[in-house]
Amino acid sequence: MTAPKLHFDHRQIRRAFARAAGSYEQHDALQREVAARLFDSLDYYAAKPARVLDVGCATGRGSARLKQRWRDAEVIALDAAPAMLRAVRRHSGWRHPLARVCADAAALPFPDRSMDVVYSNLCMQWYESPRKFLRELNRVLKPGGFMVASSLAPDTLKELRAAWAAADPERPHVNQFIDLHDIGDAALAAGLKDPVLDADHITLDYTDVRAMLAELKGLGATNAEQERATGLTGKARFNAMLAAYEAQRQNGRIPATFEVVTVHAWGPPEGFLPRYGGRETPFEVVQWAERKPRR
Repeated sequence: MTAPKLHFDHRQIRRAFARAAGSYEQHDALQREVAARLFDSLDYYAAKPARVLDVGCATGRGSARLKQRWRDAEVIALDAAPAMLRAVRRHSGWRHPLARVCADAAALPFPDRSMDVVYSNLCMQWYESPRKFLRELNRVLKPGGFMVASSLAPDTLKELRAAWAAADPERPHVNQFIDLHDIGDAALAAGLKDPVLDADHITLDYTDVRAMLAELKGLGATNAEQERATGLTGKARFNAMLAAYEAQRQNGRIPATFEVVTVHAWGPPEGFLPRYGGRETPFEVVQWAERKPRR
């Protein structure tokens, strides 16, 4: 399969996740299911890490679980949306605090070889290039360190995609996603050692289409392609989409399929790290500072 040419509006992505920070945990059933699978992969890492990075942490559920798993490690929750980092405080106890860093996953503010474990749950699909994303994770990974990540793949929301294609075939309404083979190629090109990939389909069901759309909005998982329709969708087209989706109802419920790719790999040994713009500054986690709005 040829990888789709993706061009995301990253400002829109940040805005959508910022708006969803307060509702995210009411709708994150998929994220929690995928996190359970990633934590199973963490069993392959037998060492005791000193520093663990959660890339695209959202509200910090995963970061908190990482801290519970490795209480003596410094766990860093990183996200590009400040509102999500504010929500991380609910999972950061005074005895086992989480460091919070606001930054782009494609430009991590850490030096080369500074992390023992890098974890990322359903963040990769928001980047046009999995190679660039995985290269940056590999850059900060120590030799022999462990990386585990997940991404959505092409069959995700296939029912919604088909319904919109029937109602409005001229404009994209659902994001495209990279498949397992392209992610595997990207992991090798990024320099990761012995990547192992898996793909699975998870189907959630809903009472109706509007409930499914409300859940996507509550997660901040909206269409962010630059060529998306930016104006209001006409009522006739929206109703036509609803009718097309209703035709896919099964056993009285509306299905929504999510294809999930998981990958785990190891940091390459000393001397095998590709040189592609590493950070040379001394390591220091800078806590994200909340700023009160001006009155």
